[in-house]
Amino acid sequence: MKTKLLIEQHFHGCFGIDFNKASIEDVLFLSKEITKYGIGGIFPTLVTDTVKNTKHAIWVIKEASKLQTPDMAKILGVHLEGIFLNPLKKGIHNPEHFLVPNVENYKLLEDDFIKIVTLAPELDEGLIDYLREHNVKVQAGHCVGGDLSGCCGTTHTFNAMSPFSHRGSSTSLSALIEDELYSEVIADGIHVSDEALRLLFKTKPEDKVILVSDCLPCTKSSLKEFVFADETVYYDGFKATSKEGTLAGSTSLLPDIIKRLNSVGLFNPKFIENPYHYHNFDLKGSVEWDDEYNIKNVKADF
Repeated sequence: MKTKLLIEQHFHGCFGIDFNKASIEDVLFLSKEITKYGIGGIFPTLVTDTVKNTKHAIWVIKEASKLQTPDMAKILGVHLEGIFLNPLKKGIHNPEHFLVPNVENYKLLEDDFIKIVTLAPELDEGLIDYLREHNVKVQAGHCVGGDLSGCCGTTHTFNAMSPFSHRGSSTSLSALIEDELYSEVIADGIHVSDEALRLLFKTKPEDKVILVSDCLPCTKSSLKEFVFADETVYYDGFKATSKEGTLAGSTSLLPDIIKRLNSVGLFNPKFIENPYHYHNFDLKGSVEWDDEYNIKNVKADF
């Protein structure tokens, strides 16, 4: 079976590389190495940091994009996950660096290479409208509000957001019932149960589900202990957490997640195409899979 190349729109690094701290050479190496896994497009994702460090990381990624060669996965822009989040759902992020989501604060680090911004819509003070006017995708994440007006999608649905119940509104409930929203989900079997995945896949239109890895620098590396988002993170070979047990992200790349989903009967090949629709672009090339969704061949026509 052949599919389009995979697009990774939410991941923090792999091969021992952290996009928040990477050099230009690191980003170029990663973008080339990752093609072996059928990934043809990437949105390097930045966790919460100081404005100074975030601006530098954006600059590094943007400069690397200018130096890419045809054998590398195309750097499609930056996903800014951090800074404009709700401390009540901070996850692994350091709330000391959080800023109110308004235009004034965004302009402290604004760059035309930022293509996706995750924020808490209940704290918004005009930033959502500004981002939409500048063709930046706005995703609700690390938040508690149920009003997702102006958002394009939800970031790692169910994780770091208010859960749903049969009374009142919540971020998770809105993600499920608002058909126009795209919903990221980490389907690694750790972040979201298969029962919750079944609910998401049955409820959402199939063209609105976006599989993401949210993977960490330890992915496909020998790292067992590292600093991420100002926290020491420990990887036990199964999951990566802070000392207190907070999940810090996944340790699987997208093809690993796809294979796992297929093994439990939950994978839909159409999910691979959804990032293309979301961002309205195309990439040349294809991935050939066997019946168990192991990669057989990658046609790297980037």
